Amino acid sequence: MANDTRTVPGLGSPTQFVGRDRELGSLLTVLNEDGPVLVYVHGIAGVGKSALVSAFADRARSAGATVVMLDCRAIEPTDRGFIHSLASAVGSRASTLGAASERIGRLAPRVVLVLDTYEVFRFLDTWLRATFLPSLGPNVRLVLAGREPPVTEWLASARWHALVRSVALEPLGDAAALELLSRSGVGEREALRINCFVHGHPLALRLAAATLSERPDRNLEGETIPMVVASLARLYLADVDDPVTRDALNAAASVRRVTRSLLRALLPHAAPDDAFERLQALPFVYSRSDGLIVHDAVRDAIAGHLRATDPETYRELRRRAWQQLRDEVSTAGIEELWRYTADVLYILENPVIREAFFPSGGPQYTVELARGADDHAAIERLAAMHETPEAAAAAGLWLKQRPESFHVARDRDRVVRGFYAMFSPNPADAAVVEQDPLASSWQRHIDADPIPYDQRPVFVRYLLSEQGGEMPSPEQAACWLDIKRTYMAMRPQLRRIYMALREPAQSAFRPVVDRLGFESCGVVEVGGDVYHLNVNDFGPESVDGWLAGLVAAELGVDVPEVLDRRARELVLGKERVPLTRLEFGVLECLLDRKGQAVSRATLIHDVWGHTYTGGSNVIEAVVRSLRKKLREHASCVETVSGVGYRFRSQ
Repeated sequence: MANDTRTVPGLGSPTQFVGRDRELGSLLTVLNEDGPVLVYVHGIAGVGKSALVSAFADRARSAGATVVMLDCRAIEPTDRGFIHSLASAVGSRASTLGAASERIGRLAPRVVLVLDTYEVFRFLDTWLRATFLPSLGPNVRLVLAGREPPVTEWLASARWHALVRSVALEPLGDAAALELLSRSGVGEREALRINCFVHGHPLALRLAAATLSERPDRNLEGETIPMVVASLARLYLADVDDPVTRDALNAAASVRRVTRSLLRALLPHAAPDDAFERLQALPFVYSRSDGLIVHDAVRDAIAGHLRATDPETYRELRRRAWQQLRDEVSTAGIEELWRYTADVLYILENPVIREAFFPSGGPQYTVELARGADDHAAIERLAAMHETPEAAAAAGLWLKQRPESFHVARDRDRVVRGFYAMFSPNPADAAVVEQDPLASSWQRHIDADPIPYDQRPVFVRYLLSEQGGEMPSPEQAACWLDIKRTYMAMRPQLRRIYMALREPAQSAFRPVVDRLGFESCGVVEVGGDVYHLNVNDFGPESVDGWLAGLVAAELGVDVPEVLDRRARELVLGKERVPLTRLEFGVLECLLDRKGQAVSRATLIHDVWGHTYTGGSNVIEAVVRSLRKKLREHASCVETVSGVGYRFRSQ
């Protein structure tokens, strides 16, 4: 680092792994024939989980095992995304679970799969436990490392109790903490002083070694570990003498991961390769194949400080990141799409969205596919508790028609305390849709406002908890988290999501559904209860376009217009498409009334003029031609049944 003589080893340095003999020994038991099938390592941020599993991987390889390490932050949290990443890591093109499991089982007599930063994989925990782990051969072992302890199902069930070992990572003892500081070049006297307030927390020790040895006047005694880390991170940044490194660190802390291309956009006056190398040398930065990651605790502290002290710079960095990500995602393959989705999600500060996709706290309920007569009976019982007889009867119909659409939320005792039903309707459901007033209303909305043939709607038909019914509850939060997994799995085909709420749930959820982009699409009475119907149209770019639009609105970014009025051309990315006079007139008329239904009479008047006496079929012909030129954006021009057309932004 220019103008900075500190040489503290980075996160991956072997000098940083000390004092974990007991925990390392627990991990190494997976190499034994009669050892556990899975070891679950957990502890607070910065306590050394990644360093431990890296040291374990080195020892396991020395013992003859093949170790496959995956960082969950880089994997789409769906079974599809996991299988793809696993297959790629083991040199296979497998696209099914069976093929991927067979491949990993044939790698060596003992294979260990390590999933680091597992806390971001909450979407997939149930699938990994119920489906993936049982598919592995007897020679394969699994190590999970994350902040949260394992859910009860891992440790309490008879199926897993004897096969799973939990390893809780605590701060280092005094001797190990002093050894780590000594290896980092800190003298004994200064090391004793540092550890008095850092209390053996490895990340704080590394930051202190890099900073406080030069600032002996700093007193952090009495602060909690997160506050110590935050204070040290800010102090470290203040001590960086050269402005390029300081700017690069501020930029990197404003995004989830940083690449050379992203640095070029964030710091237009800096040399991106130089800035990248400076970041890579810092003692709290991870280097990965897809970029650099600043340690979460440090990143949050620096970003929070920048947001508080220089909000305009913080906002501008996020604006530039959004624009660069939007440019890059347009050419991203399916295997890269999740990275950009996660990057956009990180920029978004909307608390409703962030909690939905990056939930805080440990899970209280396990959500899994409803199986067998007992689960079905529990679903019907909960429906009868909270629904009218007519609406409860529809639950029975859907259980018979689409049993795979029902998921249950279980408490720590495995008792069903809530459920939801979510499915994409198909022609085989027509008879049941007709019998269900809510589903039939949603279907009529789709018929009146069709969805492109290559995109799909989803109905959330039920979402109930035992105590609260439709009202917000921990059971509901667990179900919504599982629903977000389906969002990820279905994109880019997912176009709309339909749901219905009665009062007072409609009022309770109104601020949330408004911020998510839901709109009213009708009211239906069933058995005396009035249901408010809601729809969220994600737009032509599915979930990713919806999220990008939320970020743009939050940052005040102007999304480029699809129409260049002066040139009378469509602007489709970097391509321009000329329009005829009538095509231009129709699109301009719709854009001037964006979001509003424009009648055929208005279009005839404004585009064709007062003297036109022909029929309205000419409008349909022009709209068809316009949609063809719009290509993937064709559905922005929506048909409003019985009225005319409407332009809806992506």
